[in-house]
Amino acid sequence: MSKFWSPAIESLVPYTPGEQPRIANLTKLNTNENPYPPAPAVTAVIQAFNTERLRLYPDPDASTLKQALAAEFSTETSKIFVGNGSDEVLALAFMAFFRQPKPLLMPETTYSFYDVYANLFAIEHTKIPLTSDFQIELDNYPSENGGIIFANPNAPTGVALPLSAIKTLLERNRDSVVLVDEAYVDFGAESAASLVDQFPNLLVVQTFSKSRSLAGLRIGYAIGSAELIDGLERVKNSFNSYPLDMLAIEAACASLSDKNYFEQTCAQIIATREQTRQALETLGFEVLPSATNFLFAKHRELAGSELMAYLRERNILVRHFSKPLIANYLRITVGTDTEMQLLIDTLKQHPAIETKPAP
Repeated sequence: MSKFWSPAIESLVPYTPGEQPRIANLTKLNTNENPYPPAPAVTAVIQAFNTERLRLYPDPDASTLKQALAAEFSTETSKIFVGNGSDEVLALAFMAFFRQPKPLLMPETTYSFYDVYANLFAIEHTKIPLTSDFQIELDNYPSENGGIIFANPNAPTGVALPLSAIKTLLERNRDSVVLVDEAYVDFGAESAASLVDQFPNLLVVQTFSKSRSLAGLRIGYAIGSAELIDGLERVKNSFNSYPLDMLAIEAACASLSDKNYFEQTCAQIIATREQTRQALETLGFEVLPSATNFLFAKHRELAGSELMAYLRERNILVRHFSKPLIANYLRITVGTDTEMQLLIDTLKQHPAIETKPAP
């Protein structure tokens, strides 16, 4: 506490990012980073970048990136917004659309930044419980609301909704913004971007951090109707007119140009994910169905906190959440085949874990 703080932040609980420790020989499976490097085209852009240009401001509209994204999604640039990582895009969306007289609706168990943003911007919000099998049940989201936000696939569970369920929600909820956060969509889920032209209240947010291996450059974007994008631009230009630097813009465009590399790395991560899921199940873990680059798993006998500490002592980091509903689960990022085999071999050495036939 400080006498210099604004009163509103005294009770604010900030988002807690995953650890980024500087430890030698660390197997880092805690922050859902892509285990593979960016596309070769990205490396070429960075190596050829003329640093003398850095004395100038970047394009505040990031026009070349908007054009590349519009081509990628077969839409117009007026329906594309870009920002400094999807977290910034989400923050601007909260400010632009969700400060309403009625409450914002969100899942009870989801990306914890939603709750932080709602509190930061003094947005009334209601949390809707997941089903017993960790599904988002959109039928439980009432039509009277000040907006709806959810991640698909959801985080930290990894469970995805079918596109048909999202479309059904949009058909009955036309008077408030529905934001679908698709940070992990490229690992096996259906994108709602195809519905944007049908529903002017739909905003789809994606990122270059996960499937395109550019977490270090902070590039996020949104796809939506021109009126929603205009609302985001108004807030952005009242906050930070230059959210993306020159290098980030060029690297993002290069990433979009290398479709084969993108598809190959996503396919490899999906294959490794499924191999790891099967291996975990033979060790007595219950693993939720995942359409992401991570697995959400709990052991039938051992506490999640105990397993996290056991792995950490052996230089393997995974993510553990303390909320009661998910306290026994670990969120395990899908790394390379070698990293995942090390994880499995290390778990096998735990005295209370026995190899069992997969259920």
